[in-house]
Amino acid sequence: MAETLGSLIDKLSIKNLRHWHLDELIQQENSSDLKTKELKAKLVIVESQRKDLLNEINAFLAAALAGEVKVCDEKVKLYRNTNVSSLEKVSKLGEAVSELAMSNTRIWHLEDEVRREDLLDSEVVKLKRKIDQNNQERCNLVDKVDEILQQSTNQKN
Repeated sequence: MAETLGSLIDKLSIKNLRHWHLDELIQQENSSDLKTKELKAKLVIVESQRKDLLNEINAFLAAALAGEVKVCDEKVKLYRNTNVSSLEKVSKLGEAVSELAMSNTRIWHLEDEVRREDLLDSEVVKLKRKIDQNNQERCNLVDKVDEILQQSTNQKN
């Protein structure tokens, strides 16, 4: 399966971050008219992508609840990162979606931080490890969204 609810929500949360950051840049007073115009054009693209993703999420959910699509595939993982937070307490779909969005926000800011040119190599290594840990948590949250939806659809069938 190419897409799952978790993967679609993951993409949407990243589009939302892009939208927010583009809007923030547009609001800055120092932007030139040409730069603002370019940013606004990018914002229109992101808004269109968000709308498409929302439609895809709605269609996927409708199909999943009707039993027309496979909600998730069996995972075949070849890695083990024990340095990540446990998701045992996450049991509701909204909570998993919220945590996924927060995870993407943390990764976004860590990536911004690691791009700083004034960092020592040792600091970059530490940040990259944090990025890796957060990315594993993000992947686990994508799976958790799918797992919760799977449990929900099994209860209704």
